[in-house]
Amino acid sequence: MTDEKALIARVKNGRINGFRELVEQYKKLVYYFAYDLTGDHHDAEDLSQEVFIKVYRSIHQFRGEAKLATWLYRVTINAWLDMKRVKNYPLRKMQKHVDHQEIDMLDHENLQENNPEKAAESSLFQKHLRQALDKLSSREKSIFILRHFHDQKITDIGQMLNLSTGAVKSTLFRTLGKLQKALAFYQEEAFAEKS
Repeated sequence: MTDEKALIARVKNGRINGFRELVEQYKKLVYYFAYDLTGDHHDAEDLSQEVFIKVYRSIHQFRGEAKLATWLYRVTINAWLDMKRVKNYPLRKMQKHVDHQEIDMLDHENLQENNPEKAAESSLFQKHLRQALDKLSSREKSIFILRHFHDQKITDIGQMLNLSTGAVKSTLFRTLGKLQKALAFYQEEAFAEKS
């Protein structure tokens, strides 16, 4: 029996230490994905808590056909969609003062030490990227984040979202086009600087 299967068996048998172990092992994965979806630290914490409550209540429904991480991504997406639907949840804009050491997509410490100008440009790019992501549909945003921020395979994303591989690929292609268009001014600026 694999470690993952043994952990799931302990949780299903009602062992609270098993559930604590599950939370400890997967809390960062869930939090970072929740942050990528919401763009806000507090919302990501709330969403993460909701995810683990749902996991605790529905662990008996987990059949083990997919990896536990894949199932957690799916639960997180569903909890995020529920939060948006039920509470008319507004997608918040990225805060200006984010704790870059903990949740940043790029290594700002090294950039700031070597080149403060590049650090500022990177931070501004991230802000514009977050704004562009917030304009996408829930499906587009989920697929893009899973593929490009969490390095998930197309087939796994399809499994998480109950979509065919072709649907995931075409959505990802459309999404990349939308983001390219939304961020085209960066390409124009780079071209202008070289001229």
